[in-house]
Amino acid sequence: MENLNINDNNHIKNSGRVWSGVLIVIVGLAFLLNNMGLDIPRWIFSWSNFLIVLGVFIGVRRNFRGIGWLILILIGAYNTLNDIPGIDFDFSKYALGVGLVIVGGFLIFRPKNSFKDGGLFGTRKKDKYKSVDPNAFQFDKTANNNDVIDVMAVFGGNSQTVYSKNFKGGDITAVFGGTDIVMTQADFSDTVSLDVTAVFGGIKLIVPQNWAIKSNVTAMFGSVEDKRTHTMPVSEMQKTLVLDGTALFGGIEIKSF
Repeated sequence: MENLNINDNNHIKNSGRVWSGVLIVIVGLAFLLNNMGLDIPRWIFSWSNFLIVLGVFIGVRRNFRGIGWLILILIGAYNTLNDIPGIDFDFSKYALGVGLVIVGGFLIFRPKNSFKDGGLFGTRKKDKYKSVDPNAFQFDKTANNNDVIDVMAVFGGNSQTVYSKNFKGGDITAVFGGTDIVMTQADFSDTVSLDVTAVFGGIKLIVPQNWAIKSNVTAMFGSVEDKRTHTMPVSEMQKTLVLDGTALFGGIEIKSF
């Protein structure tokens, strides 16, 4: 039973990398096919379709929590339909109304506990972000909403300060926007994980000097930079912040005050 729990946890940790790889493969295939001279309609390789793929990617990674992924899909779908030749229909007359109906319906019929219990797929967020301890893969009943962060910045900015002394990690997404997360007042034991996604955007993490940073982020035309001035040996750092996720045409920056 213990081995089964460990395998399930590893599957959750690796799922982010899998979907990041899928997105990179799709983008790569689009560039490849676009330059092979095949008779493929130009609208297929448009930025609007990239927004649709990006919206699905973010929705899947976040278990369809929030609404940013839906906005990306709606914007992309509207522009794609306008770019398809042969469709003699003025979508601009109905786009706003249809979009508002879809967004409103999503807010009405969304499961009440979708944010607390991990979204539409039923995976508890608190299980995903608990500290990495092979002997403690059971649900941590001491965790609460203040111990887990869930931040999304789409076409805008966001900032948040974490005060939890029982920090369990969380999920940070910046798409065509930026977010600053201040964690100098936060604390945790041993190791904690953050799932970060920066696509044409930036994420700034302000952390204490005595935190070690381990990055497992997949960077494609992006970067992950630790700009802290280290004043203590790495061997003396007792806490480790693990970063998993994707930086696609975006950046993740780690700093201290």
